[in-house]
Amino acid sequence: MKDAKEKTNLTEGTVWKKLLIFFLPIAAGTIIQQLYNAVDGLIVGRFVGTEALAAVGGSSAQIINVLVGFFVAMTAGASVIIGQIYGAGRTEDLRRAIGTSVSVMGLFGLGLTLLGLAASPAMLRLLQTPEETMEGAVMYLRIYFLGVPFLMVLNMESSILRALGDSFHPFLYMVVGCVMNIVLDAVFVVVFGWGVAGVAIATVAAQVVNTALLTRLLTREGQEYRLTLRDLGIQRVYLANMLRLGIPAGLQSSMYSISNTIIQVAVNSLGTVVVASWAMSGKTDGFYWAVSSAIGAAITSFIAQNYGAGRTDRVRQCVRQGLIMHFVITVALSAALMLTAIPVLRLLTPDEAVVQTTWQVMSYFVPFYFTWVLVEVLSAVLRGAGDAVYPVVIIGIGICLFRVIWILTVFAWFGTLLSLCLSYTVSWTITSAALVIYYKKGKWASRRRLVDR
Repeated sequence: MKDAKEKTNLTEGTVWKKLLIFFLPIAAGTIIQQLYNAVDGLIVGRFVGTEALAAVGGSSAQIINVLVGFFVAMTAGASVIIGQIYGAGRTEDLRRAIGTSVSVMGLFGLGLTLLGLAASPAMLRLLQTPEETMEGAVMYLRIYFLGVPFLMVLNMESSILRALGDSFHPFLYMVVGCVMNIVLDAVFVVVFGWGVAGVAIATVAAQVVNTALLTRLLTREGQEYRLTLRDLGIQRVYLANMLRLGIPAGLQSSMYSISNTIIQVAVNSLGTVVVASWAMSGKTDGFYWAVSSAIGAAITSFIAQNYGAGRTDRVRQCVRQGLIMHFVITVALSAALMLTAIPVLRLLTPDEAVVQTTWQVMSYFVPFYFTWVLVEVLSAVLRGAGDAVYPVVIIGIGICLFRVIWILTVFAWFGTLLSLCLSYTVSWTITSAALVIYYKKGKWASRRRLVDR
């Protein structure tokens, strides 16, 4: 028990080593998830076709990001609470906090399933989904939403383990889920010929297995955070803090997704090739966003434990070293993506028009990813310290609202792919500057710890 506690305790030891060791499994897991997405795109693009690729990765993906992304982002609120409780040594409260978090997320998942089954066609029409992809997109969404309760619990349990300093087991089980998903994709799509439905069924099956593995780990005997049936239910104090921190994180995710959805409408107006290329670019440069997200998740958990323990010296060390780590990784990945893009794209799809258009999209994005580093790191630091509202306001205005205004003005005037892509780079730069100003003022550092409330 002592050795296990030392491995998951982020409040002791050399900061950069602890942060790096904690980050690596999260990064590896997200990279494997992106590899799965790339293989998924390869199977759909090669064996079903461009229209199916647009059905899975176009408007349907934006709907999933808006609805599911909101509640998945809410898990950040629970993870901060659990991390601060764990860092403060309040182990007697862990089980109740964990039980509340899992219960709430399962209920949210059931509600989303009902909404998704009923409203998928209407939501797709609202996004002006091309008619040739509508049938496949409706089928994909309805099957996908059947598995959403498992997806909600899966993400909550992964966040809980990371908050406790365990980033290895979520990584391990993600590998199992991704391998299973790829195998089932091949069987259902290539062998059985189920098309888009086969892709969705494979995804849901893998999520069910992954959730079962994580639940088994959390309910294992002999650990201080063991979850039992008695712990399930909703404790008002934990629910209040979870919502106070989680709703702003969910709103931030939804604002991202809503702005991206509006952009998707603009993408749809440029034709099926651009829709497929936009989806394909997400499956290739998605590697960078996965790693960036992993750095943010690692920093949030690190800050939460140390802030809960009152180790503000380690908090500030984490900020400096996290920025350096993220910048170095960003430069390296940006170069790798640009050097390998064309051969990778040709592996994923035989459609040369999609390959060239995707390359064009990436050339507008990838060289400027360094402007995102400050946004990821500083927002993660503020979340870990329990400062949930102001970062959301800054990001909501600087990225989400700005992009909407850009689409309604600049893109409406020029109507080009370049004018569309520029909305991202300019918004990253503006938001980075605003977050630096807020961070420097230092009000976040004087907030009361959640464990003191």
